[in-house]
Amino acid sequence: MQRPTKKFTAGRMDDATRSDCRVEVELTNRGGIALELESKVESLYGDSIRAELAEACAALGLAHAAFRITDQGALPYVLGARIEAAIRRALPDTAKEYLPRPASRGKVSRARGRIRRTRLYLPGNEPRFFSNAGLHGPDAVVLDLEDSVAPGEKDAARLVVRNALRSAEFYGAERMVRINQGGEGREDLRSVVPQNPDVVVIPKCEDPDLVRDIGSEVGGLEKRLRLVPGILLLPIIESALGVVNAYAIASSSPRVCALAIGLEDYTADIGVERTAEGLESVFARMTIVNAAKAAGVQALDSVFSDMDDTGGLRDAALRARSLGFDGMGCIHPRQIEVIHAAFAPSPEEIRKAESVVRAAEEAQRRGSGVVALGSKMVDAPVVMRAERILRLAGLSGAGGGGR
Repeated sequence: MQRPTKKFTAGRMDDATRSDCRVEVELTNRGGIALELESKVESLYGDSIRAELAEACAALGLAHAAFRITDQGALPYVLGARIEAAIRRALPDTAKEYLPRPASRGKVSRARGRIRRTRLYLPGNEPRFFSNAGLHGPDAVVLDLEDSVAPGEKDAARLVVRNALRSAEFYGAERMVRINQGGEGREDLRSVVPQNPDVVVIPKCEDPDLVRDIGSEVGGLEKRLRLVPGILLLPIIESALGVVNAYAIASSSPRVCALAIGLEDYTADIGVERTAEGLESVFARMTIVNAAKAAGVQALDSVFSDMDDTGGLRDAALRARSLGFDGMGCIHPRQIEVIHAAFAPSPEEIRKAESVVRAAEEAQRRGSGVVALGSKMVDAPVVMRAERILRLAGLSGAGGGGR
């Protein structure tokens, strides 16, 4: 039977394209796999690109097709994702996958209390941002499948993010993935959870049952695929209803590691403009902080959307810290250092924390459950806060510690 001739594409190619490629495929009835390749690095990597295409076609069960690949320095895991996306668009019923070879990594380590001063958002369909993201030192990277991805590109972005989790190097940053809502989000989970992300970010969260459902689905995938258990969840509150349900959401699952607020959508939901002073969101932000701390998880502030206003960012980060937030989002790498400096403890805070930790260690040596600092008794939460301050001091270069 003669197949209708139609070309299917994936990836992008414009003046801003780098570390990406555009793949075009037309199904044929004979002739095997033909390739027209345009790449500035063809003399060095042309054979590798051809081998990647042949391997992908074999894995996805495609025997006859004509390809055109326009390459702008795409890494192998990006090239593989673009080839797979084009083939899947041509053969939407295929259930096969083409997975890149996994990168060599150490033991997966997840902790609910991990430091999360900064989480850097990376558009899921823009792999040019992935390669150097971890070099800027964010505490976490968020591979975003939601707001930053156009509706018609969700399928392609899902494959890029899946492959990045498997192959990209983020230099110790916690690897988060923000999924979509509804059925699209369930597709995201089935694609990315097998690659062991550290955290699944749940956008526009209003209902604790949603968190429990996603946690159950993640747990089922972990068990069925024999993954390292313990993928964490980070709900983002972005509406008035979400704020009302904040504590129920924060305490809905032992997988929840933090509660975040998204102020762009929240202010739109209550019908006001977001301002630099933030008076319109004080109630919501304090509710998020209180709910998170009551549930024993971290509170994370929204992003600061003007990446050119360093002074405004510094003020916003200092306000966030003064309200009790443990960190905030970033939309550009140059925001990271400013936020880290704002969340660094002062010398006086470090001195007090060192005194508390020394007193706790002395009580432990004596076998006493009572920690005293001078004439004052010190409760366990105070000791935990002191230990966290010293960890922050280590990250900011003012003392020992690490991620």
